Amino acid sequence: MSTQVCEVVITAADAGWLVEFTRGLVADRLVACGQHISPIRSVYRWDGEVQDDPEARVALHTRLSLVPEIVARADRDHPYDVPCVFALPIQAGNPDYLAWVVAETREPTDPG
Repeated sequence: MSTQVCEVVITAADAGWLVEFTRGLVADRLVACGQHISPIRSVYRWDGEVQDDPEARVALHTRLSLVPEIVARADRDHPYDVPCVFALPIQAGNPDYLAWVVAETREPTDPG
């Protein structure tokens, strides 16, 4: 079961926007839940300059098979040109929680 579940991390400058984005993902059953952390501080290079900005971060619990749809939604809706979206594997965990994540998310959309 743990190989079906992953944690997807997304960051954004606007914590409120990120909460609403998460609500949409939960409503559409793309994720079971999102755990928000705000503020965080991001230091990174962009357009040749080192940036140092406050951001918010969400850890989304979902099926690995739904990550492409989450990335597509972020590419479509996120205010950043290149949003931070990546998936972390779940090696092990509470079997009941992992089963809940699978039960609260849907099968991926058939691309064809």
